[in-house]
Amino acid sequence: MEQNRPKIGVGVLIKNAQNQFLLIKRKNIHGQGTWAPPGGHLELGETIIECAHREALEETNVVIKDAKILTLTEDIFSSEKHYITIWVSASYDSGELINKEPEKCEDLGWYTMDQLPQPFFLSFANLLKNYQLKG
Repeated sequence: MEQNRPKIGVGVLIKNAQNQFLLIKRKNIHGQGTWAPPGGHLELGETIIECAHREALEETNVVIKDAKILTLTEDIFSSEKHYITIWVSASYDSGELINKEPEKCEDLGWYTMDQLPQPFFLSFANLLKNYQLKG
């Protein structure tokens, strides 16, 4: 029964001093070939903010600061994949941008709001459609 329930994802909108957002291009995982901010599954006993810090560091080598919960999206991919994605906004603190999960990510970089690469991962598309981000 547990697998029939929505899962909780955490997406991390990381903005640098140049008003650019960090995005990754997904590879060999759900949503392959689409672009999204770093993120992943919330783990048992982990706070949302802890998850945001962990995912940013695990995926991109970036340390974040000033993380706060922004909003959420309801993302129904199919009858088998339904997520509630909690979006966290954060600022870049430190760390050289490195693809630390090349098996899951084929590209990554910093992008301004008017130059975001596409196609978007469904949860990121839902965020952009329903929430006005300030770049």
